[in-house]
Amino acid sequence: MMQLPAALEWIEGSPRGREWLEQLPRRVTACSQKWGLTLAAPYEHSFVSIVFPATRGDGSRVVLKIQYPHHESDNEHVALRLWRGDGAVRLIDYDADHHALLLERCEPGEPLSTVSSDEALRVFIGLLPRLWIEAAEPFTSLSDEAAAWIEHLPIEWQRAGRPFELRLLDLALDSLDRLRGTQTSPVLLHQDLHADNVLRAEREPWLVIDPKPLVGEREFSLAPIIRSYELGHLRSDIVRRLDTLTAALGLDRERARLWALGQTLAWGCEGIHVSQHAETARWLAEA
Repeated sequence: MMQLPAALEWIEGSPRGREWLEQLPRRVTACSQKWGLTLAAPYEHSFVSIVFPATRGDGSRVVLKIQYPHHESDNEHVALRLWRGDGAVRLIDYDADHHALLLERCEPGEPLSTVSSDEALRVFIGLLPRLWIEAAEPFTSLSDEAAAWIEHLPIEWQRAGRPFELRLLDLALDSLDRLRGTQTSPVLLHQDLHADNVLRAEREPWLVIDPKPLVGEREFSLAPIIRSYELGHLRSDIVRRLDTLTAALGLDRERARLWALGQTLAWGCEGIHVSQHAETARWLAEA
């Protein structure tokens, strides 16, 4: 079994994950042969895929990404193909049998989280409208994804030992239920567009990576930026991101606030950062 980056070790905890790991060397070899790749050591900070910097026979520098199959990354290759490199990393090829993407490499590759929060917000304001393109099938709708959160969040809350107050849980569930049925103008969304998923590049100053695509209203696409703590974790930071992005992009502040609150708890009810996510949700409840 190949050496895994530490961020991927959680996969060993399930039978499905161990089966994927057993098959991984074969997948890596097959993709390397198919695309003529020489691989370097995998990147350390990918949590749901194994990702290798690679060089092709012609000397071009690319990335091989082999996904651990899960529904949030379904159709990542389709989203990248539709964006055609406009603000996002280019998809060069896709192998469905191995859930493998051959991608443009972002160099020098520093994440957007390494710049000031002011500069990062300017970059997001420039990138988001370019990603908001018309799309439908095969993507999951935001309405259906929110319905799944409504179903599973109370179960996860109980399983995690009720890590935040019932009032906050009820607010998130009520908000998600109201928002999911009242959306306007659905577009393609990157539901994990935080500052570590935007990398410095040569073809453009910054390129988006790692979409977990949905189709829904634009206001939701602010949620991962607002709730993520790479650009600061204070109440004032959260409110500033909410206010700056909604004003600059002409979006409904209240809907963006409630989507961010809902996704914060839906994605943050388990793991080592639960208390931090709960704190973010409380700030958003009052914002």
